[in-house]
Amino acid sequence: MPAGPLPEPFIASLDESALDLADASTLPPACYTSRDFYEFEKEALYYHEWLCVGRADWIPKTGDYFTTRIVGEPIVVARTLDDKITAMSSVCQHRAMLVAEGSGNARGFVCPYHHWSYALDGTLVGAPAMSKTCNFDKKAYSLPRFAVELWNGFIFVNFDLEAAPLAPRLAKVDEAIAEYELDKAEGVRPETVQQLPWNWKVMFENNNDGYHASRLHQGPMHDFVPSGLAEFPDSEPSDAGFLRYNGTLHPDASFNATQRAILPIFPGLSDEGRNRLVFANVPPSLSLVMTCDMIIYLLIRPDGPETHELDTGLLFAPGAMADPAFAHKLDVNERGALSIIAQDMHVDALVQEGLRSRYAPRGRYSWQEGAQGQLNKWLIHRYKATQDRLVAAQPADTALTSVS
Repeated sequence: MPAGPLPEPFIASLDESALDLADASTLPPACYTSRDFYEFEKEALYYHEWLCVGRADWIPKTGDYFTTRIVGEPIVVARTLDDKITAMSSVCQHRAMLVAEGSGNARGFVCPYHHWSYALDGTLVGAPAMSKTCNFDKKAYSLPRFAVELWNGFIFVNFDLEAAPLAPRLAKVDEAIAEYELDKAEGVRPETVQQLPWNWKVMFENNNDGYHASRLHQGPMHDFVPSGLAEFPDSEPSDAGFLRYNGTLHPDASFNATQRAILPIFPGLSDEGRNRLVFANVPPSLSLVMTCDMIIYLLIRPDGPETHELDTGLLFAPGAMADPAFAHKLDVNERGALSIIAQDMHVDALVQEGLRSRYAPRGRYSWQEGAQGQLNKWLIHRYKATQDRLVAAQPADTALTSVS
């Protein structure tokens, strides 16, 4: 069912979260718990924004494909015969069976139910026993295709074929992370999809919260990245992404017991780059934690108002994975990172529980939460534009009177 407008007093209340950080309040708790708001948010964000689904090097050869899903929409991404990356619905246009699962290499996609067959670009090429069906035109039953754009080796899709290009609105982020040369970075596709019981924004906010780092994570695994060295470059709500920097107490810092890089550092890093971490964000689906020797990327995929699926991937400098000792060195990094991630996950689950409470607040921000202010402005810019569009498209008496 298409989303409708939300109550105008609720939409007006969002303005409190779009003020400058010193005056702003957190988003209403309903933004994290409400089914009505989740349906609205799908229309405001997921059906019209660019969504990161993976990396181009996951499908290096003709016929390679992988599947994923976002807000309940099954997606298949493939490399076609002309070496282009395409993305489309994996829902067969006959009886809605999925035509692809998992990942692999194929000459095309065959629905296992009734054997309708599709080319790698989604074109319907075979439909058995349909010759007696009146006015059946194969051209009208291809898999729905999505817009595709590559950015720094990441694959983005957009359900809206008329959406404005992504890259021009990421110019500031692109410039800030250019020295990492992410399109040349190495990594493998994440094997594990996590099912997490909290709203996607809780995950996105935690990954960009400079305030909690020196408090929740205090100790030798994190003290070299103090919250007091956080910086938040300016961004505009119309931009497609934003940044957080965090200075380190020594160069070439990394999340392990030595506090220093043990994998090869990214060769293009400047002295400035070797003395800080970079958090680069392309909401609502991609968040990057960039150290000098390892990049953690999160692909965040909601599947309900209080749940999401998470793919966590790693990227390394070119050649790093060829080292015979790579797996052992990576294990040292992963042990350090996982100890921090475990603390974050515990907090995220309890935050979601708190957001359901009748006592859940609209709190105030520290200056060390600048990325939250940027995310709020990004979100509210889109929420309010969508509300205006939905109000204009529907009679006034169809708007909700409350958010539940």
